[in-house]
Amino acid sequence: MRERLTAPLPKNLVRLGDRLARGLSATAQNALEVARFGGLRTDEEASPYRVVAEQPVYRLRRYFPDTLGERPSVLLVPPLMLTAEIYDIAPAASAVAVLHDLGLDPWVVDFGRPEREPGGLRRSLADHVLAVSDAIDRIKQVTGRDVHLAGYSQGGMFAYQTAAYRRSEGIESLITFGSPADLDAANPFGVPEWIPRRPFVDLLGDLPGLSGLSIPGWVTRSAFQALSPTKSIRNRLEFLLQLHDREVLAPRERQRRFMQSEGWVAWPGPALADFLRQFVAHNRMLRGGFVIGDRLVTLADISCPVLAFVGEVDEIAPPLTIGGIVRAAPRAEVYEACQRTGHFGLVAGSHAAASTWPVVAGWVHWRAGQGMVPPEVGPVKEDELGKGRIAYGMELAVQVGAGAVRSAVDTTAAAVKNVVGFGEAAAELLPRLARLERIAGDTRVSLGLLLDENARRAPDDIFFLFEDRAHTQAAVKRRIDGVVRGLISIGVRQGEHIGVLMGTRPSALGLVAALNRIGAVAVLLRPDGDLAQELALGRVTRVVADPEHARLVDGVEVHLLGGGERDAGPADLERVDPGEAEPPGWYEPNPGRAGDLAFILFTGSGEDVRASRITNRRWALSAFGTASSAALSPADTVYSLAPLSHPSALLMSLGGAIAGGARLALATSYDPATFWEEARRYGVTVVSYTWTLLHGLVEAPPHPGERHHSVRLFIGSGMPRGLWRRLEARFAPARVLEFYASSSGGAVLVNLTGKKPGSLGRPLPGSARMRIVRYDLDRALIVPGKDGFAVRCGPGETGLLLARGAGSSEPLRGVFEPGDSWTATGDLFQRDEDGDYWMVGRTSELVRTPRGTVPTGGVRDRIGDVPGVDLAVAYGIPAGRFELLAAAVTLRTTVSPEDFTAAFPEEGPDLIRVVEEIETSAYARLLTRALREEGIPDNGTVFFRDSGGRYRPLTDADRERLRAL
Repeated sequence: MRERLTAPLPKNLVRLGDRLARGLSATAQNALEVARFGGLRTDEEASPYRVVAEQPVYRLRRYFPDTLGERPSVLLVPPLMLTAEIYDIAPAASAVAVLHDLGLDPWVVDFGRPEREPGGLRRSLADHVLAVSDAIDRIKQVTGRDVHLAGYSQGGMFAYQTAAYRRSEGIESLITFGSPADLDAANPFGVPEWIPRRPFVDLLGDLPGLSGLSIPGWVTRSAFQALSPTKSIRNRLEFLLQLHDREVLAPRERQRRFMQSEGWVAWPGPALADFLRQFVAHNRMLRGGFVIGDRLVTLADISCPVLAFVGEVDEIAPPLTIGGIVRAAPRAEVYEACQRTGHFGLVAGSHAAASTWPVVAGWVHWRAGQGMVPPEVGPVKEDELGKGRIAYGMELAVQVGAGAVRSAVDTTAAAVKNVVGFGEAAAELLPRLARLERIAGDTRVSLGLLLDENARRAPDDIFFLFEDRAHTQAAVKRRIDGVVRGLISIGVRQGEHIGVLMGTRPSALGLVAALNRIGAVAVLLRPDGDLAQELALGRVTRVVADPEHARLVDGVEVHLLGGGERDAGPADLERVDPGEAEPPGWYEPNPGRAGDLAFILFTGSGEDVRASRITNRRWALSAFGTASSAALSPADTVYSLAPLSHPSALLMSLGGAIAGGARLALATSYDPATFWEEARRYGVTVVSYTWTLLHGLVEAPPHPGERHHSVRLFIGSGMPRGLWRRLEARFAPARVLEFYASSSGGAVLVNLTGKKPGSLGRPLPGSARMRIVRYDLDRALIVPGKDGFAVRCGPGETGLLLARGAGSSEPLRGVFEPGDSWTATGDLFQRDEDGDYWMVGRTSELVRTPRGTVPTGGVRDRIGDVPGVDLAVAYGIPAGRFELLAAAVTLRTTVSPEDFTAAFPEEGPDLIRVVEEIETSAYARLLTRALREEGIPDNGTVFFRDSGGRYRPLTDADRERLRAL
C-alpha cells in the first residue's frame, strides 16, 4: 500500500508541469518587460535612412541612402496623428523596404512629435502643406526628377492640397491611401448617415481658443480604437494569451507597440481648427477655395495622374468620400485600386506588404513606361463611385436574408436625415427672418454694423476673395477702420453725399463700408455712365476715386484711394497717417438707422438714367432676404459677376454674404471661357447674375471645370425663362433663384422653389405688403371700384403692382382706405391660382396698337418658348397714331413661320424679325431702342402676321403698306 502511494508520477504529467512552469515564468518575465519598457525588446532594426534636410516643421528622410542609382522617387507623407514610422512599422511590413526592393527611391516627410518640437503645437494646416511642397523642391534638386507624391489618410489630403497649391508642378503622379476628397459624401468615422454633421463641426470650428488647443496622441488613439472595439479587445487578448511565447510575438511587436502607443502624436490646435473649418465643415477639398497662407487653392488645378487606394470596408474614410477626387479634380486622370481591407490595413500589416506596396511600385514603373499597369489598378468609373462599403454591406445582408430589414432601416434613416436637414436650414433661416421682421424705422441696422458683428463673432473666418487672395473678417475690419480715419481726416461727415468712382478692387469694398460706418451716403458712380448727370442726380459734394478713374471727374473735389506708390499729392487717402486722424467727438461708428438714406445707385442710360435711393432698411431687406432665400452659410462662397456699383452686387451679393456669414468673391471681369476655373479656385457655391449675363456661359463649349461643379444656386433677376430652363438643364443640380425688387417702394419677390421658370414667386417675408390692382392700360390709370377705392385683381388678371408705404417722392394716398399710402412700382403683374406672381411688362414699355394696348412681357416670354429661339424682345414701331407690335429673336436652330404661328394662335406680334444679336446694356439687359428706331427693316429675315393669323415672310408690298399707315 505504501509503495503504491509513493510511486513516481507519469512522464506526460511531469512534462506538462514543466511546460506550465516554464510558460508561467516566461509570461512573468515578458509581462515585466512590457511593464518596464512598454513592450518586448526585439533584435529588429529600422530601415536605414539619412536626414537630407531639417526645417522647423519637418525633416526629410531618404531611405537606403547607400543603394541609390537611377530610381523613381516616391515621397511618403504621414497623417498628422501618426509618426513617420507608419511607413517603416516593422521589417515584415515596411513600406519603404518593399518599395526599395522593387526598384524605387523612397523618401519620407517626418513632422516629428509636435508636442516635443519648438512651436510644434502652433503649426497650422498651411505649415504642413508648405513643408511638403518644400520637400518636393529639395528632392528635385537632388535627383533632377519629378516626384511621385504619396500620402496616407490625412497625409494623402496633404498630398492633394500640395499638388493643387503647386498646380502639379514637379509632381509625376499622386498616390493616396484612404484619403477623403469629399467629406459630404458620407459620414466618416463610422457615424450613421442620419446624424447631422455640420452643426457639431461648425460649433467646434467656431469655438474660441480652439486654435490654441491640441489633441494629445492618446486621445486620438483611443478614439480610433473605439471605432472597432471588438478588434481592439481581440488583439489585446491574443497578445495576453501568447505572452508566454516570445517567438510568436516578436515579429509583430514593433507594429503592436506602434499601434498601441508609440505611433500616436499630438494634433496641433491651429491645424485642427483649419481642418475642421475648411474641410469638414465647408468641404473645400471638393468645392475649392481653401486657403494656404493667404492664397486660394482648388483641387481642380491638379492635372497629374492620381491613384487612389480604397479600403472597401474602411469606416474611417468610406469609399464615397475617397471617390470625390473625381469630382474635385476634373482635369486629372483618376485611377483606383480597391483593397478588401480597412483603413489601417491599406498601409500597415501583412496585407499592405503583400498587396498595396507592390501595386504602388507597379504603378510608378508603368508611369515611367516600364511594364504593364497593375491588374488591381483601373480608371474610376463615375457610375461606380457609390460602390464600396455599401456594396459590401449589401452582400452580407443578402447572405443572411436581411435585405427587407435593411431596406426598412435605410428608409427610416433617410427620413430622419431629411427632417434633420430641414431643422438645420430652419435654424439658420428663422433668426434672419425674425430680425428682418423686427426692423423699424429707428432700428439700428447697416452694412457697417453687420460687418462689425461678423468680425467680432468670427475674426479668423475668410470673408473677401479677390484675385487668388483671401481676406479675413478681422483684416477687412482693419482696412475699413483705416479708410474711416482717412475720410474723417478730410472732413467727411454723417449724411454727406460722397461719390464712389472705382473699379472692382478691395479698396472699393473698404470705401463703401467706411462711408456707411460713418453714416455718410455712398453714391456709387458707374465708370461707364454719364458722370456729370450722376453727380448731379446724387447731389455729390466730393468724389473718392481710384487712380484709373480720378481723371474722369470734373467740377467737384476729388480724393484718391488705392494709389499705392503713385505721387498723387495731398488728396491721396493712402497717404493719410491713421495715427494722426483722431476721431472727432461727433463720430460714432455705425450710427445708421433703418430709415436713413445709405446708398444711391443708378440705372438706365441717356435720358433714362434714374437714381435709386437705398435706405439701410432697404439694404437689410435685400441682405437678409437673399441670405434666407438662398440659405447662405459660412460654407458658401457668393460670386458676384457685377461690380459694387450695380444693385445686384451691393444688395444681393455683398448683402447676402454679410447677412449669411458667407464668403464674397468679386470678379474683375466676366469671361465664360475662364468662369469655371475661377469658380473652382474660389470654391463658389452661389453665383449672382443680371438679366442675360449667363447666356454666354450656357452656350459656351463644355469645360472640364463644370463636371461635378459645386455651384448650387444662380441668384439674380431678369433671366428669360428659356435661358433659365437651359441653364438648369446644363448645370444640374444647380438651380435658379430669381428675385424681383421694385425700383420704387420696398416690394421684393422671390421664386423660392424654382418649379415655375419665369415666375417671380411670392413676397419675401419682411418686404412691403403688395397688391395687384386693376389698371386701365389705355388711359394709364388705376381703375376704381364703386366705392372709389382701387380694386384688387383676381387670378390671371393683369394689373399694376403696388407696394405699401411712401417709398417714392409721389406716394399714392387713399388707395384702399382713407389716409393709406402706397407706391406704384410701374410694373404690371398677374397672380396665378397658386398665388405666384408673374411679371407681364412695364407701364413704360406698353405698345399701343389698333387692337388695344399690349404689355410686351407676355409676348416676349411666349415667343421665347418657341423651340429653337435663343433670346427675344418685344417692342413697338411707330405707325401713324398707333404702333406695330414687333418682336426680334436670335436663334439656336432653324425656326419656321409655322412655329411662330403655333405660338400665337390668337393675338400676336405684327412682325417677327430674326437678327444676329440683340443689343445689351453693360450688365446684359436686352435693349430695344435701336430696333425701335430702325422701324420696319429693309432686309433680313422678317415674318409678317397676315389677316388669317399666319406668319409668312415679309414682302416688299407688305413693307410699303405698313409704312404707309
